[in-house]
Amino acid sequence: MWWIYALLSALFASLTAIFAKVGVTGVNANLATAIRTIIILLVAWGIVLARGEAKGISSLSRQNLIFLIISGIATGLSWIFYFKALQIGKVSRVAPVDKLSVALTIVLSVVFLGEALTLKAAIGAVLIIAGTIVLIM
Repeated sequence: MWWIYALLSALFASLTAIFAKVGVTGVNANLATAIRTIIILLVAWGIVLARGEAKGISSLSRQNLIFLIISGIATGLSWIFYFKALQIGKVSRVAPVDKLSVALTIVLSVVFLGEALTLKAAIGAVLIIAGTIVLIM
């Protein structure tokens, strides 16, 4: 079941790139990011409230909050740089470079989370990096 959500994530990420490229045309990239963030905030909270999941806030630990805040900062910075890259670059080049995050995540999961690096994951990361280089050349 997880792979269905992952495929939907990939689909919407690709649509995000296309819509964002059009949306940032002639607009300050930081302003565009702020507008997008407000929409995401409304959608996410709408889902949480509609499903009655807001009560889970009280069960968050200090560690949960700290790492969710740090993750939010990283997401915000990622979006700001992504929108700026889309504004000045071609989406067909920006998106593949952005997806280097997959290879970086594999490496960081080994270094920081102690996850095992399988041969399959290592080959996949190398192929992603190679594919990105081919696409941006």
